[in-house]
This record gives sequence, C-alpha cells and structure tokens, in this order.
Amino acid sequence: MSGALLLSGLVIFVTHTLEAITGFGCSVLAMPFVSSLLGVHMAVKVITFLAWFLALYLVVRNYAKIDWKQYAIITGCMLIGLPVGMYLFRTQQSDTLNLMLALFIIIVSLSQLYRLARGGAPQAPLTKKTALPYYLLLVAGGVIHGIFSSGGPLVVLYATRTLPDKGRFRATLCLLWTTLNTIILATYFLEGSVTREIAVSTGILIPFVVAGIIVGERIHNKVDQKKFSLIVFSMLLLTGVFMLISR
Repeated sequence: MSGALLLSGLVIFVTHTLEAITGFGCSVLAMPFVSSLLGVHMAVKVITFLAWFLALYLVVRNYAKIDWKQYAIITGCMLIGLPVGMYLFRTQQSDTLNLMLALFIIIVSLSQLYRLARGGAPQAPLTKKTALPYYLLLVAGGVIHGIFSSGGPLVVLYATRTLPDKGRFRATLCLLWTTLNTIILATYFLEGSVTREIAVSTGILIPFVVAGIIVGERIHNKVDQKKFSLIVFSMLLLTGVFMLISR
C-alpha cells in the first residue's frame, strides 16, 4: 500500500467513524485531505463509493427506523437540485457556491451550538408557513451533493427539525445518501469514468470504512439525545470550516 493510500485510509477511518455516529459528514470532511493525496477527481469518485457502502450498511442494519415520509420529502427536493450540481462539477463552476455554503454552515452551526450550550428548548416542529425556506435548503443540498457528493450540511438543518430521534435521523439520512450516491455512481459507470485505479483504491480503503463502522456504531449507541445534538452541530461547524479552508 502506498503512503498516499495509507494516509487516505486513516482519514477515511476517522471521517467514516463520525458518519457512523451521526449519519452524515464523511464525504465533505474527507474530501480536502484525500483530494490532496489522490487528486480531486479520483478522490470524489473513491469517496462516493465508500460513502455509498457505509450508508447502505447502516440502512440495512436500521431499516425499521427509517422515516419514509421525511425521506420522500428530502429526496424529492434534493433530486431537483442534483442535476444542476452534477453539471457544475463537470464545468468547474463551484468556487463561489462553496464559499457561500461554508460561511452559511459556520454561522448556523455556531448559533445552534450556542443555543444548546444555554440549555435551549428543542426547536418547534415545522409548519406549512415555516417549512418553505427549509425545502429550498433541501434543493440547494441537492446541488451541493451533485458537486461534492456531500449535501449533508443543508439536509441536516432540515432533518434536525423533523427527525429529533437520533436513530431515525441517522437511518433516514443514510437511506438518502444511498439513493443519491447510487444515481451518481450510475452516471460514473455510464460515462466510463470508473478506471481500474479507482476500483483498486476503493477496494483497498474499504477495510478502513469497516473499522469506522465498528467504532461509530458503539459510540452512537452510548450517547444520549442531547450529546447527539451537540455532536451533530459540532460536525456541521467542522464541515463548514473544512469547506472554507479547502477552497
């Protein structure tokens, strides 16, 4: 195993452990590091494969916890934005969008962490009047997912309002990533961009994902709901920072 792949494996282990705990975040956290080690286009494809594998496993394990109504809403909105993001990825017109997204995520996550630190009450459920801005966030999340295979940050802002239970939150988001990444991977195969090097690198890195699953599952089962919320918004903050510094 080359040094670049070994270092990538360590990054994959840490980031996929975090996603096994929360249900999101592995792609955007891993991307800056793995891109610098393997190159951006190879990294995007390899990480998409690995994220798909992790999400599919968690879906199978936690199938009974999926909230099908929220899954349908989130998926429907994101599928509107997904083709736009996939186009932007291929035309490299994503820098400004990445900067705006990173700053937005940092501001929102800091505000939510401040609310939790002050012992804030749970957020009120969405109503017809308050839901529209969140639906627009989901469409934007589809655009981001098409570019970076990491639309999680914007989806999380919606899911924290509609999926307060940590188990349903994780299972529903993982089904979403399985669906979206299946579409993206299918396009890779159709356009013939999955090379032997990408397939081999993905296979080498899968054991690091398995190790992350084992560790992440144990932590997920031990944390209570408040600590889970703190972890979720801390990961959102970390995600925003990583997206900002990796531009």
